[in-house]
Amino acid sequence: MLYKLFGKSGLRVSEICLGTMTFGTEWGTGADKDESKKIFDAFADKGGNFIDTANRYTEGTSEKWVGEFIASQRDYFVLATKYTLYDDRKDPNASGNHRKNLRRSVEESLKRMKTEYIDLLWLHMWDFTTGVDEVMRSLDDLVRSGKVNYIGVSDTPAWIVAKANTLAELRGWEAFVGLQVEYSLIQRTPERDLIPMAKDFGMAITPWSPLGAGMLTGKYNDGIDKEGRLTENSRKINDKNRQIAKKVSEFAQKLGYSSAQVALNWLRQKDEQIMPIVGSRKVSQIEDCLGCLRFELPNEMMQELNTISEIELGFPHDFYSLPTVQEVIFGDNAKKIVNHKTHS
Repeated sequence: MLYKLFGKSGLRVSEICLGTMTFGTEWGTGADKDESKKIFDAFADKGGNFIDTANRYTEGTSEKWVGEFIASQRDYFVLATKYTLYDDRKDPNASGNHRKNLRRSVEESLKRMKTEYIDLLWLHMWDFTTGVDEVMRSLDDLVRSGKVNYIGVSDTPAWIVAKANTLAELRGWEAFVGLQVEYSLIQRTPERDLIPMAKDFGMAITPWSPLGAGMLTGKYNDGIDKEGRLTENSRKINDKNRQIAKKVSEFAQKLGYSSAQVALNWLRQKDEQIMPIVGSRKVSQIEDCLGCLRFELPNEMMQELNTISEIELGFPHDFYSLPTVQEVIFGDNAKKIVNHKTHS
């Protein structure tokens, strides 16, 4: 396992992040404590130090177990958790992005994990009820208090993140250093605005569901799993996604690796600041995923996967690419100007 600097910060994190939403059986799909510990140990034994959890995951069990698993080496691990989602359905202030919930949620997370600080606190989702200034000032206060080292933002429109980081820079507050989004071969829409925005602000990118909810492992290539059941994420099953998954499987067979490993390496090779969040319900699954560290995809395979999964960027991106538009912007100099500021 290699370590990467997290965005503009000096924080060193493993090139794969362990997702722990599966730690706990409360939601009916996770792993029990014994299996969760095996998953954690398999990740740590490979040099993994970057752990992702959240206040809502398995009703708090994920945070409790993660806290226990890292206790003997707390300072070694980079512990990331999240706030925003509810802890009490009936309390209107026990959810959201506002200051009261932020402070309450962080204090509860610290208690569950039995730690004095959080390395990376993610704003989990934008609630569209709290002002950007309140959010960024409140997060800055937590960093200054020593309870949080860095902040990131998840599942939030690009224009809001851009506004937040610009305001933070103007006011001298802590800015978001990481962006968490759904991103994979079958979910490339963040390439329209979110990923270019993150690159411009020097933010690390941690994709969740990098295997498309299992679609890219190959087990749903025919629209059903090995037991003949439709995937619970059947909305992802369509002709295009099935063709992408089959191409991933084809390349996996040629290379002698698994489909999951090929899909993860497509992500990892898209940009050095992309660190996929990988979760599992069985130790065999995390061991398989970590096998992606053993190889790189050849350039021709990367290009073919790029092509088969390509999306329309839409306006104004497609508009800018038109030769006539480039001509009216630059005259005869469109191909003569070397532009290092372009983010793709």
